[in-house]
Amino acid sequence: MEITFLGTGTSHGVPRIGCMCDVCLSDDPRNKRYRSAVLIREGETSVVIDTPPEFRLQALRSGIYDLDAVFYTHNHADHVNGIDDLRVFSEMGPLEVYGPQQVLKDIKSRFSYAVGENGWNGGLPQLILKTIKPEGVTIGPLHFIPVPLIHGRREVFGYRIRNFAYLTDCKEIPPSSYPLLEGVEVLVLDALRFRRHPTHLTIDEAVEVAQKIGARVTYFTHLTHENDHAQLDAYLPKNIHPAYDGLTVTI
Repeated sequence: MEITFLGTGTSHGVPRIGCMCDVCLSDDPRNKRYRSAVLIREGETSVVIDTPPEFRLQALRSGIYDLDAVFYTHNHADHVNGIDDLRVFSEMGPLEVYGPQQVLKDIKSRFSYAVGENGWNGGLPQLILKTIKPEGVTIGPLHFIPVPLIHGRREVFGYRIRNFAYLTDCKEIPPSSYPLLEGVEVLVLDALRFRRHPTHLTIDEAVEVAQKIGARVTYFTHLTHENDHAQLDAYLPKNIHPAYDGLTVTI
């Protein structure tokens, strides 16, 4: 199983528009961050989690030629608004989309033209919205188990796939979700910045959560322009690292 970070930035992306800070002006390519998403591949199966506004660019950069399904964590614009570029992946037939009920409802409302089969093959996405049950869903050799998370006042989904877990955009992991993460070896976790935030884990809060889960290695994502990659990597414990766009992890 191969995981590629399509984007690792927060809702503004990095560089942030109009910002002249050291990170936004940095020459380190690891400080250039599209909005957060991942690609998961095994054999002939390819799945993405979230479609940010840069999804077209992410797909071109990472060589995504086909998709078997899309999973959404929640319905914020930085995770959904690249949905129109799924049309190329549904030219040969409808593409299955999974996520929390509120996300599916929102997609049907905001992107009604993209839902269901239509006669304009190639011109419009053709998405089949599928409810994901607590026991999860299997796509090819990959089994996705939803992990409920708290992101401000809303419940969002992280996902566990075998011994890998992707937990972006969260302020808290409910006690009932920790058993779903037992035995995870590679963890991806929201870690916005050092300053407190009402809907995201801070860097230090994320370190505590990562140590509680106890994965062999943890990667932080959804990072703001307040985080320089090299400086943050030097600050973190040796088994925790900031992810960066284009990073590929093989499990």
